[in-house]
Amino acid sequence: MTHDEILAQFGPRESMEYDVVIVGGGPAGLATAIRLKQIAADKGQEISVVVLEKGSEPGAHILSGAVMDPRAITELFPNWKELGAPLAQEVTGDDVLFLSETGSTRTPDWLVPRNFHNHGCYVISLSNVVKWMAQQAENLSVEIFPGFAAAEVLYDEQGRVKGVATGNMGVGKDGEPMDSFQLGMELLGKYTIFAEGARGHLGKQLLAKYDLTAGKDAQTFAIGIKELWEVPADKAQPGRVVHTAGWPMVDDSFGGGFLYHLEGNKVTLGFVIGLDYKNPWMSPFEEMQRWKTHPAIKAHIEGGKRIGYGARAINNGTPQALPKTVFPGGALIGCDAGYLNAARIKGSHAAIKSGMLCADALAEALAAGRAQDELSAYPAAFEKSWLNEELQQTRNFKNWFKKGKLVGQAMTGIEQWLLPKVGVANPPWTLHNTTPDHVKLRPAAEMPQISYPKPDGKISFDRLSSVFISNTNHEEQQPAHLTLKNAGVPVSVNLSKFAGPESRYCPAGVYEFVNKDGADQLVINAQNCVHCKTCDIKDPTQNIVWVTPEGGGGPNYVGM
Repeated sequence: MTHDEILAQFGPRESMEYDVVIVGGGPAGLATAIRLKQIAADKGQEISVVVLEKGSEPGAHILSGAVMDPRAITELFPNWKELGAPLAQEVTGDDVLFLSETGSTRTPDWLVPRNFHNHGCYVISLSNVVKWMAQQAENLSVEIFPGFAAAEVLYDEQGRVKGVATGNMGVGKDGEPMDSFQLGMELLGKYTIFAEGARGHLGKQLLAKYDLTAGKDAQTFAIGIKELWEVPADKAQPGRVVHTAGWPMVDDSFGGGFLYHLEGNKVTLGFVIGLDYKNPWMSPFEEMQRWKTHPAIKAHIEGGKRIGYGARAINNGTPQALPKTVFPGGALIGCDAGYLNAARIKGSHAAIKSGMLCADALAEALAAGRAQDELSAYPAAFEKSWLNEELQQTRNFKNWFKKGKLVGQAMTGIEQWLLPKVGVANPPWTLHNTTPDHVKLRPAAEMPQISYPKPDGKISFDRLSSVFISNTNHEEQQPAHLTLKNAGVPVSVNLSKFAGPESRYCPAGVYEFVNKDGADQLVINAQNCVHCKTCDIKDPTQNIVWVTPEGGGGPNYVGM
């Protein structure tokens, strides 16, 4: 049955009304909700707020490095230490390493560009911070609905956003309602705020419907692949922050590693690769696995135990690519808009700040009795904010690397080390990019094949054992949430021209090509999906469309 047929048979859907509906219970969405309730308490307003979170609980789908700049959370909660926020390990030192295949060179502290300075920041588990933020939000009477995926944007007769609908539950693989079927419900708001993270499913639709990217650079992305380790006590260096460039990247592909020592003998580490890479033979997952075998990285984790795995697409954070963030009835915040600072490898402080700026505009509009208009005060406040100032300082970072690795490294040194030394805060020039990531892939016949070493099961691992420790689970009877516009394209184009890159760029083994009865075909193992959105971004034909699965499905990250 089609969606409309299901509604005709089982509808109408139940609805609930709020002042503000927030889609996504990450740092941006929760900061919006918290700030709204704080303003309401200060001014004696009544503001009803609901947060929809597709993960099984707040934090379950949250994945980040992470080194947190506490500036935004301190603005939101000046007393966060007394409230018990899980920012426990302050950064104690920075290592910026350039790797060759077997050796490494440490950048002297005095030569480290400002974007890699982490003094006063904290090594954190962002999923734990989000769980804590959710508790603070509930203490302020914010309603949080975990396990409910917003699947559809609702519009009124004037084309304004009026809310969202959650997905139907209990639909079988054939699209027919099963005995367990439950119709989704409508959450209606005077304003609806979208905080889904990078490449948000509904955010992507809103960008197209309201033409929010007109006149803007192409938004580009990277994939971050992360692991959490428990290491022997003699290897623990709480607060040590390591960033690497160079090996295993052998061409001009953008990529680098991070390794952070948490408290409690934990180490979080991972690899980030720009999704504008050209070689279809590349596997970001395999690049991350062999990066760990480098002596400079292996020394931190050898003898330890891997206890967590995950992956997520990341905005590259150029302000030139920021879309218009407001439209009739709502706004985009956090990474749904693209506020991450790629040069600093930080996004949580930007997400929180953008949510607070949006909340201020919301509170003003609600106090004035307005509804479903454009929150113009939100982008106006961003333009005057320290967040915009910060992003302007690093606006060229990723675009320089698009011109080549050596150019990127040299210009990062000029813009983030030399210019600040002579009192120039912002680069006096601006680079632009109009090319989306998916068009950069070259035909397989034109690029060198890459031979990856087999995993040793101690330092390096395979994909399926990795997905297992991400605690990923989906209701097996539901329709696949990874959909194809044209079922023939994966074989006729992607396999024949690009050697089936989806079997390599997916970090969870979702896509595999098999030969059945003499014919090649693509098998989609949707149950493995960790919701990273890489396929939606990198598919060279843009034939794959990621849609929301049943709420509660996907990874269940612990301490990530």
